[in-house]
Amino acid sequence: MGVKRWVVPDVDKHAAAQLAEDCEIHHFLALLLVSRGITDPADVAEYILGGEIGDDPFAFADIDFAVDRIQSALYSNEKIAVYGDYDADGITATVLLYTFLQQKGADIVYYIPEREDEGYGLHIESIDLLSKQGVSLIITVDNGVAAVNEIEHAGKLGIDVIVTDHHQPPTELPRAVAVVNPHRPDCSSQYKEYAGVGVAFKLACAIEGDSDTVLEKYGDLVAIGTLADVVPLTGENRKLVRAGLDILNSCQRPGIKALTKVAGMKSRNLSSTSVVFSLAPRINAAGRMDTPDLAVRLLLTESDETAETLANQIQQCNSIRQSAQDLILNEITEQIQSRPELLADRVLVLDGQSWHPGVVGIIASRIVERYGKPCILITTNEDEAKGSGRSVRGFSLYDAVSACAQVLSRFGGHDMAAGLSLPKSNIKEFRLRINEYAAKAYPVMPVPELRMEFKLRPSQIDVEKLALISVLEPFGCGNTAPVFGLFGMRLDNIMPIGKGKHLRISVSRDDVRFSAIYFNISCENFPFSCGQTVNLVATLERNEYKGVVTPTVLIKDIRAVGFKQDDLIDALQKFDSLLRNDKSSSDDTAEMMPDRVQIEKVYRFLRAKKGWKGSLTQLCYYLNDIPYVRVLVVLEMLRASSLIELKNLGDNLEISILPVDKKVDLTRTSIWNRLSCGVGKE
Repeated sequence: MGVKRWVVPDVDKHAAAQLAEDCEIHHFLALLLVSRGITDPADVAEYILGGEIGDDPFAFADIDFAVDRIQSALYSNEKIAVYGDYDADGITATVLLYTFLQQKGADIVYYIPEREDEGYGLHIESIDLLSKQGVSLIITVDNGVAAVNEIEHAGKLGIDVIVTDHHQPPTELPRAVAVVNPHRPDCSSQYKEYAGVGVAFKLACAIEGDSDTVLEKYGDLVAIGTLADVVPLTGENRKLVRAGLDILNSCQRPGIKALTKVAGMKSRNLSSTSVVFSLAPRINAAGRMDTPDLAVRLLLTESDETAETLANQIQQCNSIRQSAQDLILNEITEQIQSRPELLADRVLVLDGQSWHPGVVGIIASRIVERYGKPCILITTNEDEAKGSGRSVRGFSLYDAVSACAQVLSRFGGHDMAAGLSLPKSNIKEFRLRINEYAAKAYPVMPVPELRMEFKLRPSQIDVEKLALISVLEPFGCGNTAPVFGLFGMRLDNIMPIGKGKHLRISVSRDDVRFSAIYFNISCENFPFSCGQTVNLVATLERNEYKGVVTPTVLIKDIRAVGFKQDDLIDALQKFDSLLRNDKSSSDDTAEMMPDRVQIEKVYRFLRAKKGWKGSLTQLCYYLNDIPYVRVLVVLEMLRASSLIELKNLGDNLEISILPVDKKVDLTRTSIWNRLSCGVGKE
């Protein structure tokens, strides 16, 4: 059961007022800037207007060696291979460097390994294949920094390798002609958070000697790859994406036009959000469900007819991807329901037979969002197993996976995501080791946060604020769309929309009433009642109808006023500790043990409600005279005694009352025995 911690930072209103005066900007915009750490007037213009691409490519370690070797290959007409990756970042980086060098007159090919048959990164077999084609120089994009053995093999075949990558480098770098990676300790680049396409772009700039020319030709690719890889949209990345979006909307490639058409979008109104949620998933779908070559050819083609054909093929891949995701997510939900103890782990490691490896990373993100814990999903096939993981802020998944290197065949990644392969027989040991590491390195696991800019008064919601918010675009990781708190709102009306799948609610405060949209929740699952006072976390979106622009309030989360979030977060951590049989003090054990009256109250409440469909936070609010940790213990006792069926969907629970034909003894449950016997007491 995951609960996000709502965070309302203390915004320095005096600094905002001073910034508004110094820069002659609206006070609301100044508040937004200060909340994002921008307090110096000198930084405001660059942030709002974009500024020059200023990170010197020659500040990257080894890039001079890379440039010299590539120019030598161009002069000697050597055959060059750009070796990419099958995700949107790797695909756009491949297209960028391949096209750039092709236009320089290079004898060039590209190679991207197939996700399912080959897997991520350089492989000896693919190097052998390129050698037979006469390749004497391989340039990797978005991979290669950990390919020590593979690059050594290439050298034995007389092939030089230049690595461009953005993943965390290992202690031992491969013996390549050059390893261009901003995360190298000896790299002097001012900015470090580039995507793979960003590093490839910097290499092209170094060869060209002019960043503006390269940006004008390939800025659209840089924007797509950077946004797709969910790297921080700060500093140089933000400048690149801002410029790239302008290029994307002004002079599109035939492939982008065709892809936006099949996605049902306006081809000249692409934003960072539409790239992330519409274009990038479709580009990724090619590599996930078929071959990344579909996406490469789509981005390379100059034919509208060819682009349309390829875009339709990719759209079909995307539909297959969505179906595969749904099937696997349902299987995982059933797995967790039958073995709820899995959710007590600090790091969730779940495995399944023949899960499609192309979608497990996406589903891992869904599981992280649902349960608020790092997650690694592993698909097994015969004796081999491949995994993909996602993390929460504050927990380095790369470090955690690295600590388990002895039981893994391959691994790589960064703080927020990782990929790995291992023998099927090692999965149990891997689950044990990564959780032992987490227990030692993170005695208290990080809790996902829902961070607001500041609290908003209902009277502040107007069209003017939409215009001021748009100044902060483009939005993405590290520069997210503003989220506001609307606290102490009276719930006046609840109305189903979208065939009952979503809600429109009316709320009011201070004689101001407005409507808000809450997606993916039905009236049946909405646990609040008219007249109740609630706190909302929401974003403001632009809505235009018949030429009239109005603000739309989109709810991200909702809670009853008076809810004690820190108490519930603490209760969840203690409850997990109990299920794991961690050592606990007698005081903790006594705190968690419910009495008969509390058990009866929880059960009577559920029977009166005919079960429960809604948030854990609201259930605990209704039972607020019972300590939250005891509510959790009682629910587990009732589930273990087959008095209820409990489906844990994170912060949302689905509880059904089961028929009973005889008296049930709750003291026979394992959780009762652990508490009463003091298992694990110090």
